[in-house]
Amino acid sequence: MILDVHGKTTYCYTGGKPFDPSLRTIVFIHGAQNDHSVWALQTRYFAHHGFGVLALDLPGHGRSSGPALESVEAMADWLLALLDAAGVERALLAGHSMGSLIALEASHRAPDRVTGLALLGTTYPMKVSESLLETSRSDESRAIDMVNIWSHSTIAPKPSCPGPGFSVMGGSQRLMQRMSQLNPEHLFYTDFTACNAYVHGEAAATAARCPALFILGTRDVMTPPRSTKLLTSAMAHASVVHVDAGHQMMAEQPDAVLDALYGFACAKK
Repeated sequence: MILDVHGKTTYCYTGGKPFDPSLRTIVFIHGAQNDHSVWALQTRYFAHHGFGVLALDLPGHGRSSGPALESVEAMADWLLALLDAAGVERALLAGHSMGSLIALEASHRAPDRVTGLALLGTTYPMKVSESLLETSRSDESRAIDMVNIWSHSTIAPKPSCPGPGFSVMGGSQRLMQRMSQLNPEHLFYTDFTACNAYVHGEAAATAARCPALFILGTRDVMTPPRSTKLLTSAMAHASVVHVDAGHQMMAEQPDAVLDALYGFACAKK
């Protein structure tokens, strides 16, 4: 589905069903150097089980026009404008990594529009080392290799892998390389800098009143579960689900992630 947001072309995957804004809507927000396809194994189920699905490509990512936005705050404002363009008054926001910060900030800016928050692979502050930031600017291909290795708990696919011979690590690496080809303007550096610079997470978490769910990978070294204590403490009403995966949990443990997300969404009927 193509939308016009702030005068730019924006792409949203709708899970194989025409989008109907009258349905309960769930918006999927990807992380740095990714696009909507990281949610492929969850979005179709939601779309075929009574939900309106918008799995967006952020500006400068995937099929959405650039340039990439330089702050989490700007991305949150853009997300709210996307809801307007899609005719959605209220939605559940599911965000992964950088996307979790965008969802959190959007809920702080427009609490009446957010029915729930699902935060996957999240932490706050989401600090990025100076050496990785510099590598992402000077040698993006090397930064992609580094982060791709750190984002997966194993080389071999897990039993829940969607098909024999499917390389979870290879698919993730190719996606990140593709993002670089589509947007050569230091996309990785822009995304990581936005995560590193975001300073409103604690205030947003403390102010949140909607139901919230944390889905955390027990073997995540990018955003380790222990590092989420500030957020989980600030959102005392939130529930936490752990899955046996690294940072790219949606691909490593698609069924476990789907079960947690769908159970959370349906509990809010």
